[in-house]
Amino acid sequence: MMEFVNQLGLLALGSRLRALSDRLYAIADQIYAGAGLKLQGRWFPLLRLLHDRGSANVGEIAEAIGQTHSAVSQLANKLVREGWLLSRSLPGDRRQRRLQLSAKAEQELRAAKLIWRAIEQHLAEACAATELDVLGTLQGLDGILSGPIIEAVSERAHRMRAEAVEIVPFRDDLQPHFYRLNADWLRKFFYLEEIDHFVLSNPQAAILADGGAILFARLGEQIVGTCALKHEGKGVYELTKMGVDEVCQGLGIGRRLIDGIVDEFRRRKGKTLFLETNSKLSPAIRLYESVGFEHQPTRKPDSHYQRSDVYMIWRDRENAPRPRRKSSAARE
Repeated sequence: MMEFVNQLGLLALGSRLRALSDRLYAIADQIYAGAGLKLQGRWFPLLRLLHDRGSANVGEIAEAIGQTHSAVSQLANKLVREGWLLSRSLPGDRRQRRLQLSAKAEQELRAAKLIWRAIEQHLAEACAATELDVLGTLQGLDGILSGPIIEAVSERAHRMRAEAVEIVPFRDDLQPHFYRLNADWLRKFFYLEEIDHFVLSNPQAAILADGGAILFARLGEQIVGTCALKHEGKGVYELTKMGVDEVCQGLGIGRRLIDGIVDEFRRRKGKTLFLETNSKLSPAIRLYESVGFEHQPTRKPDSHYQRSDVYMIWRDRENAPRPRRKSSAARE
């Protein structure tokens, strides 16, 4: 039974617990029926609570037994219709009703007490024989599920997705993605200038033929990012045409692409690496700053772009000369 679900392990924990719950309820129903009772296992938490407390409203019951307000309300309505519960409104507030057991329910529960004791004793002995601490395990699981599990799982999935990104070099069949990814963000924030259209449509001639490089970020079978290194001559290179699919932003893809472009710059023994951007693109600027690009005091004098109002030059932090420490004699 449930071979496939069992193979899924913890991923199908909810399904396995649901199946175990259904089996326990079915066993209880058979035991009740064998004793001539009309009780149902699924009613037990609600009925036992009212047996112990006398009366309660739907909200109090839901909180006490860990079920939703809607589920408790639906079951309570059913049990009122079938004569197991009595419902009375509070004075002055007809929307607030108190529920309590009917005489019929009281009689059935009195007859069920020996069955409850027998069930509890049997399960306790069976668990002890197999050294199975069911209640302790359930309490531990409840603690796990009560923690920040949604945030933790989302963050883990985020990291796993980022780690799955692969940086690959330019291929002719990837050229449409070079145009698409850059055209998307340019149209969103600005428009395609003439130079944009030329470079994006002719990357081999505009970038690769002069000793540049184009990289792509691949996630599974999808191309989700790109960036280029354009040679301006005499060891001067531009980091340009970086675009990341909007639905994949926040995965560190831009950083991976920039790191790849910096590696290409170093491999070519470049002297200067610069970029131009616009102050409107503050997230991108913060990324550039974090990898070592430094703001220049003015706009690049010979800029190719009308939209450009930020000029940055990369500083190689890894190979930057460290300031010499003064000797103790000099400090004195």
